Amino acid sequence: MVKVVHLITGLVRGGAETALYRLLAGMDRDRFENVVVSLTEAGAMAADIRALGVPVHAVRMSRAAPGPAAAWRLLRRLRAERPDILQTWLYHADLAGLVAGRLARVPAIAWNVRCAETDARYRRGLGGLVVRLLARLSSRPDVVVVNSEAGRRVHAALGYRPRRWLVAANGFDTALFRPDPAAPAALREALGLAPDCPVIGLVARYDPLKDHATFLRAAALLAGDEPEVRFVLVGAGADDGNPTLTGLVGELGLGGRVRLLGERRDVPALTAGFDIAACSSVGEGFPNVVGEAMACAVPCVATDVGDSAALVGETGRVVPPGDPGAMAAAWRELLEMGPAGRAELGRAARRRIEEEFTLAAAVGRYEALYAELAGSASGGGPSSR
Repeated sequence: MVKVVHLITGLVRGGAETALYRLLAGMDRDRFENVVVSLTEAGAMAADIRALGVPVHAVRMSRAAPGPAAAWRLLRRLRAERPDILQTWLYHADLAGLVAGRLARVPAIAWNVRCAETDARYRRGLGGLVVRLLARLSSRPDVVVVNSEAGRRVHAALGYRPRRWLVAANGFDTALFRPDPAAPAALREALGLAPDCPVIGLVARYDPLKDHATFLRAAALLAGDEPEVRFVLVGAGADDGNPTLTGLVGELGLGGRVRLLGERRDVPALTAGFDIAACSSVGEGFPNVVGEAMACAVPCVATDVGDSAALVGETGRVVPPGDPGAMAAAWRELLEMGPAGRAELGRAARRRIEEEFTLAAAVGRYEALYAELAGSASGGGPSSR
């Protein structure tokens, strides 16, 4: 049995956290034992992970001022767990895990880099210092895992020189995210919309990298020509309690045209109800929401960031980031195809996920890596416990 401790910066609902959850759910429990440690608080996803039977611990390190007490708690946890492999997720966990993992004598350490663009937040202050330090230390872990070719290129340009890169694209649960003929009617009924009302949706937490402003400005451009279209925002912070977001909706004259649903647990059903799914991000590695919509047979318009273009292929449209006009034009093109044309694109998108981006394939890449690392560290086969 190979024991893997996954150290992640936090467990709020986000792309990296969701990828970790899906990996844990899919791994072979006869071969691998998993433990999750949150560098900060346990967060909203802790309960979901514990429901899988995977222990979750929180170090409770302050994001603003990491202190020696939290560092000592992390070191004690690793010594108590005695993992074969320490898999770290996201920048701060990569740094803390490398130091604590070496002090705890963990046999193998793998970093996991999940982004492909580093905006100004990562080039200044403590964040910038962490990224520069990670670049200098990148030869120390056994492997650096990235979820996109774009992420590998960007981090190589930042100075990362690992012993080994592993590109492990995200995979998607095609049983959870699937076409649902009843979903469009259910969504429109729940929102009080006409049965034939076109709906364009964006699933993303409110964050500068997700660029909700471009989505809304594109919506304003489209709204004049397409008076029946409605726009739906789903994700933490994308709700009526966000004054910046509601202010922009009002400023753009979109009152009554935009529904802010906030964080939801029924994202598969909501996504399957969209006519078009959007991703307006200015920074992504391998966007989960695009693959999830494709698995639901919903055509996507995504910004050309990370590996979005490689994921979408010919099944949707890819536009430059930060360009509301291009996004609105792509939406208009898909709307003009009519339901039959969009359905054909959606079926092609679903096939693409089933053939190239399954969850089983993604999990298999990690399992193969962990078996190899455990075998190398023990000088033969994986350790027995």
